[in-house]
Amino acid sequence: MSNVNPKISVVIPVYKAEHCLDELYARLKVALESISPNFEIVLVEDCGGDNSWQVIERLVAADQRVRGIQFSRNFGQHCGITAGMDYCKGDWVVVMDCDLQDRPEEILRLYAKAQEGYDIVLARRGERQDPWLKRITSSLFYKIFSYLADIEYDGASGNFRIISRKVVNNFRLMGEQLRFFGGLVQWLGFPTASIEVEHAERFEGNSTYTFAKLWKLATETIIANSDKPLRIGVRFGFVMAALSFSYGIYILLRAWLYGSPIPGWNSLIVSLYFIGGIIIAMLGIVGIYLGKTFDESKKRPLYIVRRTTFDDHPVA
Repeated sequence: MSNVNPKISVVIPVYKAEHCLDELYARLKVALESISPNFEIVLVEDCGGDNSWQVIERLVAADQRVRGIQFSRNFGQHCGITAGMDYCKGDWVVVMDCDLQDRPEEILRLYAKAQEGYDIVLARRGERQDPWLKRITSSLFYKIFSYLADIEYDGASGNFRIISRKVVNNFRLMGEQLRFFGGLVQWLGFPTASIEVEHAERFEGNSTYTFAKLWKLATETIIANSDKPLRIGVRFGFVMAALSFSYGIYILLRAWLYGSPIPGWNSLIVSLYFIGGIIIAMLGIVGIYLGKTFDESKKRPLYIVRRTTFDDHPVA
């Protein structure tokens, strides 16, 4: 059965998930059919190098409510979500991960909460089943992001949520290269609620997000969403200038009153190195902003599709 206008779509970026896709589909099918038989599952394969695409093709052959998209190369999780948004057709869209830490059984609760008049319903994870290091780094990232981006972002929610077609359509208008799905959706506004959900253990394997990848994501996300690092640098510069001016006045007064200069070349050299380091760091931050501005000016597509299991073009 093929859906022209499904009631609900589930968008899932897929990366190295060949062994969990069958279980994911089976549980999604049960959960979604309890809402409506008129649904679609959009699986976006991000070139993980395993047999995930072959599994997707098999699932599509068994159920045409499953739709597959494969990128030409690895573009990242958030571009995978963006592609799913471009091609999905549902009145309501669920976004979730493929590793089954987001439990498909929670979709019914998300949908029920959305019917109370909300355009966005977040799934707040209870006790997280991640390694302690990932929990700490993730919590730190969201706190820093909330401070620098000047928004109260709930890091306990992750990507798992349901959003209305209105939110999807507005999300698709945002074409910036640096994608952070949760931050972009929160920036849109719209009535938002959340529910507490169980955070399950990974079906298999470990997270593919290394510390280096998380650091890169954190840096790019903050740069894309805030100019606060630059403003902090300006404030720090004024503070340093004020302290230097005050210290200069102190030196002049001491020389005038006591006739002796301030001893200590070591403190002077340390101060010069410190200020020089700050200047170099701020130049680096400015350079990052300029580099990202250059990337945005290229107007390259966010992703390139190699093939799909259907003939449709992105939703107009």
